Amino acid sequence: MASSKTNKLVGLIILTGICALSFKKNDIYSKKDIKYTMQKVFAWQVEHPVKVNLSEDWARAALYIGATRAYNVIHNDVYLNAAIKYADSVNWKPGKRPRHADDLTRGQVFLDLYAIKKQNKMLEPIKNRIDSLIVEIKPGRVDWWWCDALFMEPPLLVRLANQTGDEKYLTYLDQMWWDTTDYLFDKNEGLYFRDQSYFKQKTPSGKKVFWSRGNGWVLAGLAQVIEWLPTTNPSYPKYVDLYKTMAAKIGGLQQPDGFWRTSLLDPGQVSGKETSGTGFFTFALAWGINQRLLNREAYLPIVKRGWGALSSAINDEGKLQWVQQIGAEPNAVKQDDNQEYGTGAYLMAGAEMLKLNCATGK
Repeated sequence: MASSKTNKLVGLIILTGICALSFKKNDIYSKKDIKYTMQKVFAWQVEHPVKVNLSEDWARAALYIGATRAYNVIHNDVYLNAAIKYADSVNWKPGKRPRHADDLTRGQVFLDLYAIKKQNKMLEPIKNRIDSLIVEIKPGRVDWWWCDALFMEPPLLVRLANQTGDEKYLTYLDQMWWDTTDYLFDKNEGLYFRDQSYFKQKTPSGKKVFWSRGNGWVLAGLAQVIEWLPTTNPSYPKYVDLYKTMAAKIGGLQQPDGFWRTSLLDPGQVSGKETSGTGFFTFALAWGINQRLLNREAYLPIVKRGWGALSSAINDEGKLQWVQQIGAEPNAVKQDDNQEYGTGAYLMAGAEMLKLNCATGK
């Protein structure tokens, strides 16, 4: 982790790009306001790294996935330079566990940067790791046994196929994704169980346990798979159908205040606000409108409520609050709770909101 002084310096550099922008709290859907708030939230997060993420690097990688996505829309070098700094800090290498999807998440950042810079150090280490997995493929339900994994590795595989032109990565993705889906997806509910330990669990009111952030990881991962997957790929329609099924279900579970609760089918189980699941859902649904996969009239109000909820969770310093901490199920959230993946989800959502504004002329 960078020193405290270094983090503060990076934060100050980010904030210099904010000073010229005027901020109107009552205009949260304007492009000017979205850019301002994204930079402010990112600056705060860079200045306040979460210590546990030294060992839970997927949580930090998600922040910089959001940063590269922001860069690709805004073209502000603050995001690009911060992502490069992060990748340099881990030597452009995946994590230590060879097959664990969490330890591959940072590869998405590497490949986003490779697409811009075309430096082999950004490609080769993660490519070599994935190649080693393909030599001995294990079922999706073995390597991707928890639903979060569908964000951690699949978007990496479609990026890798795109950057190398090698379809073996898409073949691998297809085999793994649909085996995991056969295992964890509840067709009756249109949602994913977090893992097998929740198949028979019930909430206190007797509802099935479907975790908001877990399904947020899935839907955000699925959106990226579709985004990078060639439309001519035989499985493309299948991924799109799954996306639309989940989007319809998720859209109907949003609460009146714009947030999704941590327990999707039983919002009263944990009644407080939560921003990481809300961020991923807002991103994925806004993306679907932008890609013309979702009906604008039906989904735009949901997306705007989601963005409004996220905006309301940012304090005056730029801290995104109400982020459920690392876990595996619906749990209580405190207002002061923050995590880097929450900010990553927020940046991903913001990038799509900017494109949505362009598309709607607002």
